[in-house]
Amino acid sequence: MKVVLAGGTGGLGTAAARLLARDGFDLVMSYRSNVPRATQLSDLGQVMQADLADPAQRKQLLDATPGLYGLAVFAGNPARVAAFDEACRLSFEANFLGPVTLAREASERMKAAGTAGAIVLISTMQAVSVFSGSTPYASQKAALVHAGLILAKECRGPSGIRVNIVCPGVNQAGMAEASIAAGKYAKYLNEGVIPRYGRAEDVARAVRFFLEPDNYVTGQVLTVDGGLTL
Repeated sequence: MKVVLAGGTGGLGTAAARLLARDGFDLVMSYRSNVPRATQLSDLGQVMQADLADPAQRKQLLDATPGLYGLAVFAGNPARVAAFDEACRLSFEANFLGPVTLAREASERMKAAGTAGAIVLISTMQAVSVFSGSTPYASQKAALVHAGLILAKECRGPSGIRVNIVCPGVNQAGMAEASIAAGKYAKYLNEGVIPRYGRAEDVARAVRFFLEPDNYVTGQVLTVDGGLTL
């Protein structure tokens, strides 16, 4: 089964790619700019450059995957820039518009081909719980959750296309690494709120679950955070 992992060469995407490749999925992994990191995954499947904000590059990505069964969108940006308005603009394009548009375009291809496929959007725990100072990033990731649920409702029924959302917590991979290094979430560990920080493999297993063929789950939001947001 052919699966696109958009932004699939980062920390979380790499773990998912290794797990899915081991299970026999035919992978196309995209990256935006980090060529050295991306080329290290060439043994797992096809690797190609694609900026999800660019319609032509989104088309090239999907064109490279005829017979598309699944899509998981890991692409995102922490939007850590000083100017609030610039951070919001950057976050809108990277964390909402690009991923949502790609997901909708993929669903249309699946419908046209009569494929009962699966789409997984990667959001964040900050989209389902309130954290101070996270407006630019969290607001667009929250919008991604809602847009994913709308798409799930639009795809339910005879098409058989399932759409689900995974919301990772504090992981020792990807964008959260910098926050861990800065001690931003140390109190949750020190106070025993969570038993450990998350691992990329925790998120990868959730993605694999939603991509399993003949899965009966759609329109769900799974928070993988060890209970932090409780």
